[in-house]
Amino acid sequence: MRVLQQFKGRLTPTQAANGINAAVVNAKRLAEDAQLLLEAGRYPSASSFAILALEELGKRSILRELLTANSDVAVENCWRRYRKHTEKNYLALLPDRIRAGATRLHEFSDFFLQNGEIERATFDAIKQLGFYTDCCANAHWSVPSEVVGEQLTGMLVSLASTLSENREPVTVQELELWQSHMAAGLTCGNLLKWCAAMVSAALKPPDYLDEMKNFTRGEKEPIDDLYEPGIV
Repeated sequence: MRVLQQFKGRLTPTQAANGINAAVVNAKRLAEDAQLLLEAGRYPSASSFAILALEELGKRSILRELLTANSDVAVENCWRRYRKHTEKNYLALLPDRIRAGATRLHEFSDFFLQNGEIERATFDAIKQLGFYTDCCANAHWSVPSEVVGEQLTGMLVSLASTLSENREPVTVQELELWQSHMAAGLTCGNLLKWCAAMVSAALKPPDYLDEMKNFTRGEKEPIDDLYEPGIV
């Protein structure tokens, strides 16, 4: 079997839309598989499949960022992150932030900071522990059925199912607007201009802009690669 060569170049809005929509469809499949495994009491595999689903959903923001990459180095960095597991599983951190009362963009910013990186690495480890045995600490054998339980699995499966359910396909027009408004920089001001353009194009309801103004209130510019979970 010939090994497929991974693409590492720039994408058009049409190509990015195809990639985002494929990731969402696959995330839903993985989340459904995770639900079946959860119902069967196969908690380790269910948790791993749920995290895989979240990783697929995490590709969306990276593909959006790729559309606004202004150098070959930026393009290369996007593809590196696209193929690195811990750059895509940040959605697994959502429940803890929401329980802590997070409601605005800046309150989710640590997803991408150093402490968020540690948490993302933890969820990647959980995914691996759900699939494999390993020798840890003082020659202790990690067995999936002993280390991944029902409570954690239920949370992960519920999150993956909720985030992957009933998602409208991303359109080429939406990504063309994104590329046009965000190419000058990923800032709150440009994000809100994009939101206004989405409303004008009837791609979002009239109250969408007001919701996003409230969500980004208190955020300092630029926002770099931080995105509101509902639009990525």
